[in-house]
Amino acid sequence: MLSFNMLEYQERIRKTKQRMQAEGMDLLLVTDPANICYLTGYNAWSFYVHQMLVVMIDEEQPFWIGRGQDASAAKHTTWLDEDHIIPYEDDYVQSDVKHPMDFVAGVLQKKKQDNRVMGVEFDAYYFTAKNYIQLTAGLPNAIFKDATNLVNWVRIIKSEQEIEYIKKAAKIAEKAMRTGVDSIWEGVRQSDVAAAISHAQISGTEDFGGDYPSIVPLLPTGEKTSACHLTWTDDVLQNGDPVIIELAGCYKRYHSPLARTVVVGKPTDQMQYIANIVIEGINMALDAVKPGMTCEEVELVWRKAIEKSGIKKESRIGYSIGLNYPPDWGEHTASLRPSDHTILRPNMTFHMIPGIWLDHIGIEISESFRVTETGCEVLADFPRELFVRPNIRLA
Repeated sequence: MLSFNMLEYQERIRKTKQRMQAEGMDLLLVTDPANICYLTGYNAWSFYVHQMLVVMIDEEQPFWIGRGQDASAAKHTTWLDEDHIIPYEDDYVQSDVKHPMDFVAGVLQKKKQDNRVMGVEFDAYYFTAKNYIQLTAGLPNAIFKDATNLVNWVRIIKSEQEIEYIKKAAKIAEKAMRTGVDSIWEGVRQSDVAAAISHAQISGTEDFGGDYPSIVPLLPTGEKTSACHLTWTDDVLQNGDPVIIELAGCYKRYHSPLARTVVVGKPTDQMQYIANIVIEGINMALDAVKPGMTCEEVELVWRKAIEKSGIKKESRIGYSIGLNYPPDWGEHTASLRPSDHTILRPNMTFHMIPGIWLDHIGIEISESFRVTETGCEVLADFPRELFVRPNIRLA
């Protein structure tokens, strides 16, 4: 069963072709699994082998090309007819002799598309240097142009159905975060906290289950909170440890991230001070968000809010989110940072994460939000504070 109706998929294809035409592209070769899913509904854990969606400017349906074992998944999850699902044989998989892009080149030759202008997602995670070498060798008469993020920018304004899915993801994020905070005690292993979070993410709510998120729970602890992208170990939590929990709820591949910081026992004055700065800054930035602002202007509100503290944050404070696959839940388009002049429009969705990371400590408190007609809607309903957990588990 498709996650969206046919009219929505057709509109996505129309907008994609509109961008292709503006860039002078006859074909678009898509390898980003999120973009393949967005345009067709294709959803399987098959992105560890080469697969591609070919969008032709003068063809109504795109062509899915992938491993033979995965052709059935394309039939089950996409709106494409069987003539537009083209499998390659298994001896192309991880071979030193044959490469799936040789097969793709052969398909395009047979369809007399080999001398056209082709857009390629050069900087997508799943488009390799070998892909480019084999494609250019197999299609010597084609002209290749960079189409990185072409579909991503089509995705940036969400439909009402997408917003509904993201809101369900936010409900899952609330449950997972509550589970994570409640699992933190002195003497508990970090791995057990992460396991409890993961269970909550996938089990979802009583009304709907969750999907696997694109990023595992991040759980830097103690002095390692200064390194925001660490996961967990099997070390036990100690009295006085700060613990950052960054996670996302995921529903039908749509994400709603959320981060909070928890302290085992009593926080130091420095921890509370930094947390207060982060909370004040994020409150002011969220209150300022409205359509017509630029991403740069939102970041400036945060920057001015923390100026008096003397603390500087050089990294961006947020980014566009939505549909995605590992290794990232961000859309790789708009960022809340200086020099990003993207104009905010209703139904854009962002993760605002203005964390502060110093040499020996970090504090993260984040929110995902939707731009509305008049301001913004925070997606998760979870206390925005530094959480303090007793260092003795109560009976």
